[in-house]
Amino acid sequence: MTGCKDYHMTRRRMLQGAGITGAATFLGMPVRSLVANPSVAPRAEQVILFWNGGGMSHIDTWDPKPGRPTAGEFSPIKTSVDGIEISEIFPKVAKQMHHASLIRSIAGTNGDHGRATYELQSSFQQTSNTTIHPGIGSVVVSQRNAQSDLPAFVSIGGRAPRAGYLGQSCEAYYIGRPGERDPYLAFPEGINQVQGNKRLDILAKMNLRSSQKFGAQEMKAAETALNDAIDLMRSPQLSVFDLEKESPQTLARYGETDFGRAALLARKLVETGVRFVQVNRGGFDNHEEIFPAMRTHGEVMDPALASLIEDLAASGKLDTTLVVMLSEFGRTPRVNQNAGRDHYAKVFSMFMAGGGVKGGNVVGSSDMDGMLPEDRPVHVPDIHASILHAMGIDYAKPLTTPDGRPMTLVRKGSNPIGELFA
Repeated sequence: MTGCKDYHMTRRRMLQGAGITGAATFLGMPVRSLVANPSVAPRAEQVILFWNGGGMSHIDTWDPKPGRPTAGEFSPIKTSVDGIEISEIFPKVAKQMHHASLIRSIAGTNGDHGRATYELQSSFQQTSNTTIHPGIGSVVVSQRNAQSDLPAFVSIGGRAPRAGYLGQSCEAYYIGRPGERDPYLAFPEGINQVQGNKRLDILAKMNLRSSQKFGAQEMKAAETALNDAIDLMRSPQLSVFDLEKESPQTLARYGETDFGRAALLARKLVETGVRFVQVNRGGFDNHEEIFPAMRTHGEVMDPALASLIEDLAASGKLDTTLVVMLSEFGRTPRVNQNAGRDHYAKVFSMFMAGGGVKGGNVVGSSDMDGMLPEDRPVHVPDIHASILHAMGIDYAKPLTTPDGRPMTLVRKGSNPIGELFA
């Protein structure tokens, strides 16, 4: 049994309308649409992935190059760990570096947004065949049992990659803006709890008869998705999505921004048993005027990420929660004529903390101008192998896709990054 729930059908689409006949209704709505190698033992139980779409500059964040022609406008600042410096745009995160590791030598292969995102999210190169490789969130929840009534995989502020051959049961439950209630997880106005439950019972009986009669795989998937949606509607844990009860002080610490609220919600979700949370933020494709853009990014991300790490550490939850901040590539070391930086995959950086990851640690380095890995190149699939290793999942596990194609969870030849783990 896995931790996946059939959410992409999705809960929202299930609750918007579902059923077998055009005459039926669900929650007051038409239901016709229903037919449709490290030696350290793994410690992580949950993952929070901050996906910074567009290509975040490594030099202006985790790998500053003071005094070099590529340095840009930002100065490095000291952190809570002697000898580790990061960009001045992260003063609060700098105080949490004793909990974190940086990888400064990722050797990417793609400078195109689409192909690079595919590889960084799945570990596989995008090809012209029909196979869609699942994103890392779908892989994790396919291998670990659910811990609560909540979806095992939640994506905030943007769509996560599809689950591919793992199927609809491993898709992410999508939240547009953190703190906003899903209108389809409540009965429509004018329908009370008793009336709504009667309609659900009738619908369940109709679907069971149709499923027994037709036995189609689509019917089974729809039935599973509907049951999961109803479970979530009735779960007392649904209140975790509500941020209105958080204190003004907590909201202010994380930042009164969508990103700050997303980081706070991510913390609450993993504390409630969600296996994988992906927080999506764009705006990093800074071909022009990169320095004011990155300063703004820092003002938004710094309090949120630092508060998340601080709170997880204080509660003891950081030990079992792997926090990752990643982008599809870095940006050119040299600043262009428009005061921006362009796509650059030859070397870039990432941030990791918790879940057994060694604190106060740097893996690899780039050369003096941030143009190439200088030592310990880290290949993209090794990142995925490391995340799965931290979760106690066999990253080399073989499986067969529904169309009979042999596959592994992570691209062959990958290995966990041993230096990451305490």
